[in-house]
Order: sequence, then C-alpha cells, then structure tokens
Amino acid sequence: MDKKTEEFYDRLKEELEKSNSWPALYLFKFIVPTDTDKIEKIEKAFDCLGAVIKTTQSKTGKYTSISVDVQMKSSQDIIDKYIELSVIEGIVSL
Repeated sequence: MDKKTEEFYDRLKEELEKSNSWPALYLFKFIVPTDTDKIEKIEKAFDCLGAVIKTTQSKTGKYTSISVDVQMKSSQDIIDKYIELSVIEGIVSL
C-alpha cells in the first residue's frame, strides 16, 4: 500500500472513531463497471454479515452502483473491507 493510500485510511479511521460508537451501521458505496463477476465479488464480501445490498445500473448500463448497509464491529473492520475490495479492477469507493 502506498503512503498516500495509507494516509487516507488513517484519516478515515480517525473520522469513523470520532463519529461512531461501535458496533455501528455503516453505508458502503461503490461504483464498478457492469460485470456480473465484479458485482458478485462485492456481494460475497458481505455474505453472512446481514447486509442490505442495493444495485443500480447507470443509464447507459456501463456502470453499476452498489450500496451496502451493514452493521460493522469497528472502524478497523470498515478499513479492512475497503482494502479487501480494492483489488477489484475498476472499483471506485465513495
């Protein structure tokens, strides 16, 4: 992980710690190129966590936005999930 990415996650963790008591409901938002495999990878990453997942395709159908509402145990669990999913080609975390 490069220094810039590491600093981003450090800042995010700090903000999450300030604004939440744990466990907390967290909304993950992603945009990926519309590809069944990529969407399934994201959905599988939240299996067994009781997540509510909504997907919406863009008007052109080229991209899909994915919202995941899920109870997370800690700010570190959120960071870990972002890092786990960052390997998906073309994913954008919002």
